Amino acid sequence: MANSTVTFFPVGEKNGGMILIKLNDPYETVILVDSAIGEESIAEYCDVNLELRARLPVDSKGRPYVDAFILTHRHDDHLKGFQKHFHLGSLSEYKDDDDELKIIIKELWSSHSFWKPSSSNYNLCDDAKAFNKEMKRRVDLFKSKNTIQAEGERAIIIGKDPDGKTDNLEIINYDIGDTFTNINNRNISSKISGYILSPVDKQDSEDEECFNDKNRQSIVIQLTVKQGIYENKLLLTADAECIVWETLWKNYKNNTNKLEYDILLAPHHCSWHSLSYDSLSHDEDPQICVNAKNALSQNKPNAYIVSQSKIIKEKDQDPPSEAAKQEYISMVGEIQFICTNKYPTEKKPESLEFNLTGYGPQKKGIKEKAKLSTAALSATKEAYPHG
Repeated sequence: MANSTVTFFPVGEKNGGMILIKLNDPYETVILVDSAIGEESIAEYCDVNLELRARLPVDSKGRPYVDAFILTHRHDDHLKGFQKHFHLGSLSEYKDDDDELKIIIKELWSSHSFWKPSSSNYNLCDDAKAFNKEMKRRVDLFKSKNTIQAEGERAIIIGKDPDGKTDNLEIINYDIGDTFTNINNRNISSKISGYILSPVDKQDSEDEECFNDKNRQSIVIQLTVKQGIYENKLLLTADAECIVWETLWKNYKNNTNKLEYDILLAPHHCSWHSLSYDSLSHDEDPQICVNAKNALSQNKPNAYIVSQSKIIKEKDQDPPSEAAKQEYISMVGEIQFICTNKYPTEKKPESLEFNLTGYGPQKKGIKEKAKLSTAALSATKEAYPHG
């Protein structure tokens, strides 16, 4: 593979998040951020399940896999299809006689909130409960032997648990502000490094309800993917809202390289509330939070901003927000702002894929992606229908 790539998948009419990063390191490492695999094709055209599987490697037994699956937070639109499409439990229990082989997760990443049970004020969907159960299984395996487990059993925890549950788990625990270069227990510092920006600590003015909200607990990571001497920077933002970005600006306004990007995922599916505390519908003159916008304005030359969301319309609900879209366009220009569900057209959305080159991210053309159409997918036992 000449270049590393990053793919943003279209998400349908209920928003969602799923990003695939494929590295051209010696191991050809594959990282999946969140899952948004619905039952129906997008615009009756784009089958996200097949789009994903066409890009995944298979192991020596023909089973599709990712080296790491990073869950940013536990909302159902970031875990859609998790139980259906991913293998959970020991690899010794893997079933290879299903019509569609499940995807193996070699290393599972989560914030420390996987220990938090579902409750009336912290409701978890079934996929989130299944994710938490699998994460606990893997962490318990580590605890039992105090050593990193084999592929398919590994876990990484983001953030320190306030109740001390991450104590003595330092080997598999990254704190906020840490830099990492290991994926699937392999050091690939020559190709990638990641910097963990959030979840940020509780702020003095912040109430408990806001702090404990799932969106507030979103993992935010700046990934640096190297090609030659160039560092392609991806700012992966999940559903982080205004208080996160205002706080990050206060923390990094004198060290803005930690916030810079070649590609920014517009946070919370291009929500207005990632840029403002005011309501578009209830406030007479809603104002942008200057600090939040500053944090999100650290774009490098020719940077892209990607809204992984349904179509953005002037009178659409929030998210996505037309007002937020205009703020992002003011940062990078209209051509460099892309909504996944409208790429390249609303009627025929495709996965948005970038080569991460020695000159920065370059959008792959539709014709180049169309080469996938001839690929036979052993995982689904059928041919891939379109780009």
